[in-house]
Amino acid sequence: MLLIFPSIEISHENCVEVVQGLPGAERTYSIDPVKMAVLWRGENAKTLHVVDVDGFVEGKLVNRELLRRMVQAVDIPIQIGGGLRSFEQIQEALELGVYRVVIGTAAVEQPGLVERLVKVFGTRKIAIAILTRGGKVMIEGGRVEAHISPLDLAKQMKKLGVSRILYGNWGEQGFDSAPPLGMLRELASTNVRITSMGGVRDFRDLIQLQELEKFGVDSVVIGKPLYENRFPCQGLWRLNEQELSDLSPTRRM
Repeated sequence: MLLIFPSIEISHENCVEVVQGLPGAERTYSIDPVKMAVLWRGENAKTLHVVDVDGFVEGKLVNRELLRRMVQAVDIPIQIGGGLRSFEQIQEALELGVYRVVIGTAAVEQPGLVERLVKVFGTRKIAIAILTRGGKVMIEGGRVEAHISPLDLAKQMKKLGVSRILYGNWGEQGFDSAPPLGMLRELASTNVRITSMGGVRDFRDLIQLQELEKFGVDSVVIGKPLYENRFPCQGLWRLNEQELSDLSPTRRM
């Protein structure tokens, strides 16, 4: 069974996406990332994927105190990505209590850093994000094309001890176009566990991804479709939450 990572993207201490209510009984849920983490936990999320959008811009972890509060608010692992490009920044993120750090640009530009991180913190604590556009690896938040293929980068990371790769492809509709099934299977051939990032529009896409689990694609990061309630079970969640006035961590923990 695929592990689903609800994605929480943070910019200026607020969520970029906000969960909407049911049609006809609209309710917009908190833009507070801590409460959003608690909301997903209350809906039985087993883990969370957090993106420090400001970190992409500044090339360092920006929302560190907010991240600390999120870690303290829920009892599930959190992985964090967004502009982490030095040993010290990644060490700081792990010391905040996150389970795993996801790095992208640094993996392309500093493979020696990846090797050091794996040796110091262990393979479970470091994951690599490979983001592409038109089959080309993109870094610097999608602004710069890297001169290495996705498969070659995956093979290089495998040799350095990496055991987890997150893969996503930007299409005309961003990550919300379709699961890149062929590339996911190709990357999984390197014997690295693969997390699909984006590309899921509804439960039918999840069923397609489930077929790749036997090859090593074992999880998926989902953002916008979850926030827009595109999955049948979410109707029950929203009906339940219409009766709640308290979405604070103390209600769920």
